[in-house]
Amino acid sequence: MAEAKPYQVLWTHTAQQDLSEIINYIAQDSVDEALAIMGKLETKASLLITLPNRGRIVPELLHTGISQYRELVSAPWRIVYRIENRQVLIMAVLDSRRDLQTVLLNRLAR
Repeated sequence: MAEAKPYQVLWTHTAQQDLSEIINYIAQDSVDEALAIMGKLETKASLLITLPNRGRIVPELLHTGISQYRELVSAPWRIVYRIENRQVLIMAVLDSRRDLQTVLLNRLAR
């Protein structure tokens, strides 16, 4: 049985900015903790190379009829992405303690 061709995981500019802001904020208290979280989030996202449908559809968007966005949770962070052809586009990295419905709708439902 042939293995499925891996997907390419790409970070959008917005998602890269999200990650930078998170890491810079945490680094104010602990550079080591910031680097550990960055590694954890990047590793989690890289898992999407295979089985990109492993993430759940973002519930806040599904309620509004938008179902093309999925997410992986690495508490308290949520990695929001969508799949296009053989690419996984990381769209955002968000703190789940925020009002995500407003943030996501403003960003993704344009």
